Amino acid sequence: MTSLAEAYDRLLVDLDGTAYAGAVAIPGAADALAGLPVTYVTNNAGRGPSDVAQHLRDLGFEAPDDTVVTSAQAGAGLLASLVPAGTPVLVVGAPALRAEVQARGLVVVETAEEARAVIQGHSPETGWARLSEAALAIRAGAVWVATNTDATLPTERGLLVGNGSMVAAVRNATEREPRVAGKPFAPIFVDAMRAAGATTALVVGDRLDTDIEGGNAFGADTYLVLTGVNDVADVVAAPDLHQPTYVADTLTGLRGAREDALPGPRDGWTAAVDGDDLIVTGAPGADPAAAKYVAIAAARELSEERRAGLRLTIR
Repeated sequence: MTSLAEAYDRLLVDLDGTAYAGAVAIPGAADALAGLPVTYVTNNAGRGPSDVAQHLRDLGFEAPDDTVVTSAQAGAGLLASLVPAGTPVLVVGAPALRAEVQARGLVVVETAEEARAVIQGHSPETGWARLSEAALAIRAGAVWVATNTDATLPTERGLLVGNGSMVAAVRNATEREPRVAGKPFAPIFVDAMRAAGATTALVVGDRLDTDIEGGNAFGADTYLVLTGVNDVADVVAAPDLHQPTYVADTLTGLRGAREDALPGPRDGWTAAVDGDDLIVTGAPGADPAAAKYVAIAAARELSEERRAGLRLTIR
């Protein structure tokens, strides 16, 4: 049997909610990815790639330093393509982001008056004063790049405030829009594929609005794993751009047959729409894990507008 993963020369795998949740590995994730052609692609700009790789290795993953691509790298690269070397940049984020900016020949400064560009990434230390400094610079005309716009950050404790929520504060204060490097935008995927020398990608992740939307827009197949932010009910109600090619409970599905992870009919299950309810019913003895594939396939037969308000019931 040819596995799903074998159809691709690179798996672009998300981290938070997919491989791990904070300091805890997702059960079975390391074994599922062992020996596969993986590049870890993360919107978290708080740590450098070598630190992320070490964290993965500490959790049991195979993760050489050069198999990690962060939104800090992508953001600094995007900024360097927009402004000349030597441009003074106000960095809102962690030391890892500052290091990536400096590595591209840009000059880190501390005040809005000095800055000609602003780059914003996640840091748990970011506060009002730094956000206000960024807002002043952006209102004065500074180029603004965000590493990502994830509203939340999955951890072992639950969903915390993500960089996107901080970006929203600056957006609200400036009435400006940043250029974004991380998922769902293309720069981070381009960087990852170029670094791996790969041509055929499968984008793997737990979020519809970053991993799946980004992979679909990039022209890649996508694989939603149900260990993080989004669940089956979210997929049922999602627009086309958020619809994954494949869905599985865990990363172990990568080692199974392609057909097993594709939405579609399954023995013993039927689906019917009654008003705003999508009701999926199983016969006695039907495999409970199969219900999600029937539900998603049934929802996809409806228009985006029709399925947006659907409520899912599995019985």
